[in-house]
Amino acid sequence: MIQHVEPPTSAVPPPETSGAGSPPRLDHRRILAWLREEDPERLAELWMLADRVRAAHVGDAVHLRGLVEFSNVCRRQCAYCGLRAANGRLARYGMTAAEILACAVEAHARGYGTVVLQAGEDPRLSASWLGDLVKRIKDSTPLAVTLGVGERTAEDYRHWRECGADRYLLRTETADRALFARLHPPLAPDLPERPALLVLLRELGYEIGGGIMVGLPGQTCASVARDIELFAASDLDMIGIGAYLPHPETPLGREFLAGGPPVFDQIPNSELATLKVLALARLVCPEANIPATTALASISSGGYEHGLRCGANVIMPNLTPAAYRRRYDIYPSAVRQGERGQLDVIEKALAAAGRCRAEGRGDRRRARPGAAGRA
Repeated sequence: MIQHVEPPTSAVPPPETSGAGSPPRLDHRRILAWLREEDPERLAELWMLADRVRAAHVGDAVHLRGLVEFSNVCRRQCAYCGLRAANGRLARYGMTAAEILACAVEAHARGYGTVVLQAGEDPRLSASWLGDLVKRIKDSTPLAVTLGVGERTAEDYRHWRECGADRYLLRTETADRALFARLHPPLAPDLPERPALLVLLRELGYEIGGGIMVGLPGQTCASVARDIELFAASDLDMIGIGAYLPHPETPLGREFLAGGPPVFDQIPNSELATLKVLALARLVCPEANIPATTALASISSGGYEHGLRCGANVIMPNLTPAAYRRRYDIYPSAVRQGERGQLDVIEKALAAAGRCRAEGRGDRRRARPGAAGRA
């Protein structure tokens, strides 16, 4: 069951570090201890430390990145996702290039620095079509373009980079191979694993993004500790973290909603657990761009604010046209569907957290050329 948490406070001083805003060195044992921590006063130390590291490395301004979910067609059978190919109840759609370009122009008009183009693994999506669209966006706006269309060939990734794409999001979901195989039945056994694809994307010149869901059935605290270590080892530029939200039209969702078998050391799909992972991600990747996700806002009326107080520096307003937005049904969420005045909620969260909107593209800030963002 999803649990809520009071807004993080700064009541307890943080532990000593090597300097103001310097992250502590966190090994597996310490990460695991934080994930299992329940003492509010101890957790207040974690929130404060993550917030100080965030301020020192990425500043106080929050980057708003316009999200366009341009196709809900997917060939995969991922056990948790409402877009899975076997979901026959979902009405499918694919936006036209003109519709997507109009969303990008709107993002620029609103003062956003990035447009994020996200879709299911649509087998109809050709590399040339998406590459031409990226070129049109770059010719029409100064926006950075982030892509998130799943596992593709090296040739496709290279082509999109040559067309001007700046960043690529590919969530690793979990470092636990057995759990990953359960979540993501592979298309072919000889395809590279996602960590290897992230290496390829980095070599092609993309900023790379990964991340996980928190509270998947069978996901332990020890497993999540390894995920956080993988964030650091991969030197991620972007990290997306949200609570697992069960979808009733998926195998995993039905198992979760039915109660499922108990798992020792299971991490909950709660706001508190999600904030712990977000804060620890900030500590091990101090320079990364980390959003307060819509999934986090979906489980708490203060989710955006709490995320900003625990290390986040990005929010992604949804620009998908209303006619399509409800059908990008990856998980149940009134916030994602735009039913609560999303922009008003975001502006209130910024004000409550004492943060301002950022200007510019929001590229990763590196302390020095080639520096790794690790604790």
